[in-house]
Amino acid sequence: MAYPPTLSSSLTDASDVQSPKFISVIVATYNQPEWLTKVLWGYACQTLSNFQVVVADDGSDDRTTEAIELIRNRTHLKIEHVWHEDDGFRKCETLNQAIVRSSGDYLIFSDGDCVPGNTFVANHHQFAEHDRFLSGGSFKLPNAISRNLTIDDICSGRAFDWNFLRCQGLPWSRRYFRFAAGRYFAALLNRTTTTKPTWNARNSSCWKDDLLAVNGFDERMTYGGLDRELGERLTNAGVKGKHIRYNTITIHLDDARERANPADWIRNHQIRQTVWHEKRTWTDYGIQKTVGEVTERLRRAA
Repeated sequence: MAYPPTLSSSLTDASDVQSPKFISVIVATYNQPEWLTKVLWGYACQTLSNFQVVVADDGSDDRTTEAIELIRNRTHLKIEHVWHEDDGFRKCETLNQAIVRSSGDYLIFSDGDCVPGNTFVANHHQFAEHDRFLSGGSFKLPNAISRNLTIDDICSGRAFDWNFLRCQGLPWSRRYFRFAAGRYFAALLNRTTTTKPTWNARNSSCWKDDLLAVNGFDERMTYGGLDRELGERLTNAGVKGKHIRYNTITIHLDDARERANPADWIRNHQIRQTVWHEKRTWTDYGIQKTVGEVTERLRRAA
């Protein structure tokens, strides 16, 4: 099913010095071509279309490359595919590579199993603010509903309609308000929620310069808290979190994969404790390390 390109909208605004000039959306993935296809169609149907998608691929097989090529051929999306060989969980490394390869001065981060609503990019652009990172929300769907969602459900907006999801078998939840808050009620809920804004993998954004200033993701971190650790260093550096959890949500598709490892959680927690107690802003295991290693590999291959 082919969809026409969305209306282009310029990201430049000379009257607003806080307005990003160009946005890159970084989408992390690993061997989820079915979910990634739905996610990329969500980006193809954005109300604001002048942005780049960088797929940060942690070693997926050829099915992911084929899915990306199909979307490239059927949509207007500008897609950069950043890939390295599969050598265990190295999400932080591929995210750092994606940051370096991105063209935007403002970066949005999400996962390859999180479908964006059609105003997702526009909302991050609208609420971008210097010395702040944005913390959006997500809503996880059961596996059966996730699989039954069609491209038309996503592009038409039905996937974000509570009544439609209830008809698909979704049980009642107080998180319904994330769908139904509306413009003014969402602003009130964002201001009054007791949950702290944190950097989360499914829906966060900030200025690229701020990420470079803290050296990106800590590549020692494996599954469990790697995003929170980055947010904590940003906070220590004076880049505070700002809620848009009721304005901007993603649909989190359930793949029922088990990733947790107790030893990883303990090590990650120790790294985060050090960051917290010593108020660290910089990691020696981030972007500069990755860039140096890539440069060295290219030099040796020449």
